Amino acid sequence: MYGELLRDAGLSLNEARVYEALLSTGEASVQLLSLKSRVHRRNVYDSLNKLVERGLASEVFISGEKHYKAVNPRRLLELLKEREEQLTAALPEMQARYGADREQEKAYVYRGVEGFKNYFQDILDTGETVYFIGAKAFWLDPRIVNLQPRFQRERKRRGIKFMHLFDHEVKEKKPEILKLVGRQYKFLPKGYSSPTTIVVFGDYVVTFVGVEVGRLPEQPLQFVMRSRKLADGYRKFFQFMWDRCG
Repeated sequence: MYGELLRDAGLSLNEARVYEALLSTGEASVQLLSLKSRVHRRNVYDSLNKLVERGLASEVFISGEKHYKAVNPRRLLELLKEREEQLTAALPEMQARYGADREQEKAYVYRGVEGFKNYFQDILDTGETVYFIGAKAFWLDPRIVNLQPRFQRERKRRGIKFMHLFDHEVKEKKPEILKLVGRQYKFLPKGYSSPTTIVVFGDYVVTFVGVEVGRLPEQPLQFVMRSRKLADGYRKFFQFMWDRCG
């Protein structure tokens, strides 16, 4: 009945079964607990030792025979609080290791619409200006429109700026994108459009392929490269193009 909740609280499958049996029997011997929990007698001993260590069970002696009884289930809340405190204490070191890993150069792929959620979160986590080369207004694709409001609110709250170099065709085909992205945009000259968009932010260089004005391909694909040096190089390319576009 409570197996899943107990396991979420950190109990193993056998521990959860034995604890449930304790709750329903009050005080019980190992033999009775084995029958009630359907856990092998030998494993019941191991589970009971763990439950006693966690403060979820206690030993009692009845007529010289060792029995066990459950401790008040509120102890489970205390266990969860203890785990949360342990995690909170460990987080600084974990984040430091995570940050060190982020400095390493790497490459990977995001696939599908779900990959866009990762892409949006990467932008928010980085918190730096985002540069778009050959932008296509594919954020207006119906499959990701519903992701936009929350992302845009959070982006603006964090002060993340956008700088867009749009393909020339966007001006005529999808002008509504201009209100969404803000004032910092220009258009590439006619004849320089391609089915590729490059997005640069932080140490990310993200390449979209097979995109059209206002639309993503049927199976969206993002090639993600992580390198501060590479991203800095692309930012220089962007600045060169920006300075020469009207």
